[in-house]
Amino acid sequence: QAQLVESGGGLVQPGGSLRLSCAASGRTFSSYPMGWFRQAPGKEREVAAAISWSGSRTYYADSVKGRFTISRDNAKNTVYLQMNSLKPEDTAIYYCAAVSSLYSGRTYTNQNEYDYWGQGTQVTVSS
Repeated sequence: QAQLVESGGGLVQPGGSLRLSCAASGRTFSSYPMGWFRQAPGKEREVAAAISWSGSRTYYADSVKGRFTISRDNAKNTVYLQMNSLKPEDTAIYYCAAVSSLYSGRTYTNQNEYDYWGQGTQVTVSS
């Protein structure tokens, strides 16, 4: 059974850092483009970052550019989101997701293009 499991969320003070992990199992997720989305209370889910299957291409939303870094280790079937200089407005549930397009060299920013989703991990930025 295909599964994505996020971890690494928690409570952090403004200016702090967190590293989210997304462990994939059950399918060849190492060959799929992946993304991190987030949904804040009362808001729609939005893309934060995305990465091509090889990791050669990445995309960042303007709101996180320069602070967040998406990466992947295909040998470990894991995608990461390093979040630095966190702000209260980064508070949200963070989801990882995968597009079932083998060896696609592009990044995907539309959530409707994603086929697999994790259950989400809460990130709260507050003093």
